[in-house]
Amino acid sequence: MSKPESPKEPKQLRKLFIGGLSFETTDESLRSHFEQWGTLTDYVVRRDPSTKHPRGCVFATYATVEEVDAATNARPHKVDGRVVEPKRAVSRGDAQRSGAHSTVKKIFAGCIKEDTEEHHLRDYFEQYGKNEVIEIMTDQGMGMALMDLVMMEAILEVMEATMILAITTISLQIWDP
Repeated sequence: MSKPESPKEPKQLRKLFIGGLSFETTDESLRSHFEQWGTLTDYVVRRDPSTKHPRGCVFATYATVEEVDAATNARPHKVDGRVVEPKRAVSRGDAQRSGAHSTVKKIFAGCIKEDTEEHHLRDYFEQYGKNEVIEIMTDQGMGMALMDLVMMEAILEVMEATMILAITTISLQIWDP
């Protein structure tokens, strides 16, 4: 799985934040686990500035975005007997964006055509990660769907993209009932 670092892919997109680590987790055990999905080019253990003890989290950078996707898609992860949560690292600037740290995993799609079927949505949104179409409503001339995406990163990526499905631009919103 060893790949050279991709200079065309920004480092921020190749970086994971891994939280929930045991304080006894070693660099070797963590690297050994996460290198199953690719080459780690950078690795920063967060430490308390005064005590220098680990804070239980790490920033790890992969060589490619594809490797980050592979690692996040393989969740849940268990390292040293503990379930840890890897997610795309959010830059300080992006952290201020609405929804950047949200745990909502549903997305509402409006303005879909009446003849849109579940497989159309599933096929289209698959490029953003594993998804499950919850419900499609196309009665009364208004097409809508409610989908459950596995990762919040995928939802944020979808929200930034312009959705054109079956020659119709569809409207997307994060679903937070």
